[in-house]
Amino acid sequence: MQYGLNEEQEMIVSTVRAFVEKEIYPHEDLVERTGEVPDEIAKEIKRKTLELGFYACNFPESVGCAGLNHIEFALVERELGRGSMALNHFFGRPQNILMACEGEQVERYLMPAVRGERMDALAMTEPGAGSDVRGMKCAAVRESGDWVVNGTKHFISGAEHADFIIVFIATGEDQTPKGPKKRITAFLVDRDMPGFTIRDGYRSVSHRGYKNMILEFDDCRLPDAQVLGEIDGGFEVMNTWLYATRITVATMSVGRARRVFDYALDYAATREQFGQKIGKFQGVSFQIADMITEIDAADLLTLAAADRLDKGLPANREIASAKLYASEMLSRVTDTAIQIHGGMGLMDDYPLERFWRDARVERIWDGTSEIQRHIISRDLLRAMGA
Repeated sequence: MQYGLNEEQEMIVSTVRAFVEKEIYPHEDLVERTGEVPDEIAKEIKRKTLELGFYACNFPESVGCAGLNHIEFALVERELGRGSMALNHFFGRPQNILMACEGEQVERYLMPAVRGERMDALAMTEPGAGSDVRGMKCAAVRESGDWVVNGTKHFISGAEHADFIIVFIATGEDQTPKGPKKRITAFLVDRDMPGFTIRDGYRSVSHRGYKNMILEFDDCRLPDAQVLGEIDGGFEVMNTWLYATRITVATMSVGRARRVFDYALDYAATREQFGQKIGKFQGVSFQIADMITEIDAADLLTLAAADRLDKGLPANREIASAKLYASEMLSRVTDTAIQIHGGMGLMDDYPLERFWRDARVERIWDGTSEIQRHIISRDLLRAMGA
């Protein structure tokens, strides 16, 4: 990997950063107060993203999109990470798992999604199955040629705006030496399907306005035409296309940490106590040094993982390391920034307390820190025959 961005990559960074500062920052206080993104603001962000040519930029040129590689898309996500997730949701990055669409699914789901005509969401987590994906109880059984689905999904981000949901559902069970093992299938589910309901989820202290929803299936009938990939092949689809989500968490954590750091650096350089700028005290200056070192380390770790994907190299451990380190780094940086600001850091005159709250969920979703450590250690130990 070459350390340093080329001219095109620098342009991506400057363009997206300017967009976030102009189109996202001005609406953040409103979303924080109300927990809602007004429709007119959402539509305006989507319209301007389409005009900019960045909508669905994570999709290839073959479907009419920008075709950014993994590093370039990581740079986009890094800059979006500086702003409210509730607002930058409408910048539009459909799930790249939609590239698994075949036949009529291409015109019903893939192409409308990348054109910004239909929005998608992804549903995997259940009340009793988070990290343990194979523990899911939402199940589909065969009946008269269709799949009849019953069960519940929760913590589903973006479902309130979605026209359809990519849902992972248990479609059978195999007996193995280690016990029963669920077979999982991915389905495309339109929000108006009979027997399918989307309702409000839980009120979260993190990322206000970026809601989590609950999905309920009550004898919802799905034909084979709604299967994404192969029947019982949900894990293959997942493993092929979902690497990018953990890189997204990592790189957005870096972007948010850099915004937080800018507040801390400015405050340390201007706030006076005991007759001098507080940045002159080692207790503060050393914290500043540690913050930027950790941010830069997380940035490079994340871009290195993206680079491995671009080169077609195995990257499971590297992606897990990036997600683990960047998400935990963000928590440390936001906490330190508040410490540098003292009591003012917890007042809503500054957005730091918001970043502090928002940071907490990054260590949980898209695989907890513990799951990332499991992936990393398993990769290393298996190579040693352990």
